Amino acid sequence: MPFLRPYAGRAAAAAVSLALAAGLVLLLGQGVRRLIDEGFASADGASHLNQAAGAMFAVIVALGLSTSLRFYLMAWLGERVAADMRAALYAQVLRLSPAFFETMRTGDVLTRLTTDTAQLQGLIGAAVSQWLRSAVVAAGALVMLVVTSAKLALLVIAVVPLVVLPLVVFGRRERKLSRSAQDRIADLGAYAEETVNALRTVQAFTHEAVDRARFGTRVEDSIGAALRRARMRAALILSVVVLGFGAITLSLWVGGLDVVHGRMSGGALSAFVFYAILVATSATAMSELWSEVQRAAGSAGRIAELLAEPPGIAAPPCPAPLPTPPVGRVEFDAVSFRYPSRPDTSALDGFTLRVEPGETVALVGPSGAGKTTVFQMLLRFYDPAAGRVLLDGVDVRDADPGAVRARIGLVSQDPVIFGADVWDNIRYGRPDATDADVRAAARAASAGFLDDLPQGFDTFLGERGLRLSGGQRQRVAIARALLRDAPVLLLDEATSALDAESEAAVQHALAVLEKGRTTLVIAHRLATVRRADRIVVMDAGRVVATGPHEALVRQGGLYARLAELQFAAA
Repeated sequence: MPFLRPYAGRAAAAAVSLALAAGLVLLLGQGVRRLIDEGFASADGASHLNQAAGAMFAVIVALGLSTSLRFYLMAWLGERVAADMRAALYAQVLRLSPAFFETMRTGDVLTRLTTDTAQLQGLIGAAVSQWLRSAVVAAGALVMLVVTSAKLALLVIAVVPLVVLPLVVFGRRERKLSRSAQDRIADLGAYAEETVNALRTVQAFTHEAVDRARFGTRVEDSIGAALRRARMRAALILSVVVLGFGAITLSLWVGGLDVVHGRMSGGALSAFVFYAILVATSATAMSELWSEVQRAAGSAGRIAELLAEPPGIAAPPCPAPLPTPPVGRVEFDAVSFRYPSRPDTSALDGFTLRVEPGETVALVGPSGAGKTTVFQMLLRFYDPAAGRVLLDGVDVRDADPGAVRARIGLVSQDPVIFGADVWDNIRYGRPDATDADVRAAARAASAGFLDDLPQGFDTFLGERGLRLSGGQRQRVAIARALLRDAPVLLLDEATSALDAESEAAVQHALAVLEKGRTTLVIAHRLATVRRADRIVVMDAGRVVATGPHEALVRQGGLYARLAELQFAAA
């Protein structure tokens, strides 16, 4: 309803055209009666037959126009509402924090964006209007049955409760089965999305047969759920058809006896049969469409759940402004944090660090020490359980997350390259940048290879940048960070994917990039660590040592062991 409300005028017009079409269908019954009683039974039968046929044709034309208008308006509403719903869902997904996706499968979210909204689109665009039309026609036909023959109408009306009862009983059960079927489809999509994204790994480990079997199991689960819903729907249709058309047969037999004995005209019986068929067919259509309504209700529930999910990270009602111009001071004050998916393990435990403007600090330590978590906290993907994270003296929880992230540039170990051309991928760092700015950033990142691509900067880089090597993807990401020109720079193993020649070029680019910026570096490469003003050694979420490379090596301990293992080749 919230998505329909902005289009109340269109919905009202559709309702008017629906009611008009239903009324014209009912009027056809009177046309049948007039054709038979006046056209066949009167002395001037041909003249009356012509008039009745002409009147019926006019009604049919009006019926066609009103029905087509109703169809167009409802189709328009279905498309428009589905589009608005997808936009709202996508906006909601972008607001959700990474913590939400630790437990929610991406494939399930995509199913809600596509399959579930398509289900509701079909409901609004067709099923609802057809169900309402059938309901109006059935109600009107029941009234006309009583007007035509009260005695025969009682025979049909007596069956109505027997038709409605299965709709209620089976409908509730089918709604649950529909939700189950849609959940199984979501499982199917999630597994397919995961394996397709990891196709190279699947093939490298010759895991195709196992994944085919697992996918087949999920397919069978989805089929089983769908067939349980289909059996319930079939039972509903059976009961409605047998009861509805059984009542018509009974009334036709009784009415036929009345015609034989002169108690009823042939036209009246024909009109009664016409209305009785309308009641039966409308009830059958309603029972079939009710299944669609229940199925869409399952989709609506899944969509409502996602729309109602509160963002884990949100701006406060009155965000604290960050100082202008930006300073670039970063501070972690006794920060403790545990990931929602790993509540028993501390990612950071009383972590304290102060980075002055323009300083370059390297974070080193074994896997799981909490280095990446430091970046996650500064970007405010998560909030600390204890302590504070400050940017330019402002607690990031008091500021707008967008304002905080706007002051941070990021180059990750596995850079994201979008399925677009070079312009869009580099301009992602600053959407309003000119072509000249993009080219300048590429040159500074030692990305001269971009000009040698088949269409230069217009070259489509493929999904996830598959048309580029690892080192080339890294340099595109560095160009993106250069273009962003943020006062704080986060480098997560930014040169790990480069060969020696490329690394030397990028190290030069990074030196230019880091100049005048506060830089936090996660690195194991000797050149990167030695370039830092200070090295912070982390273990189990804590700072265990701080100092320059030579001093830390002389002190022994964790850093000396890491240096011996990781830097021996250098």
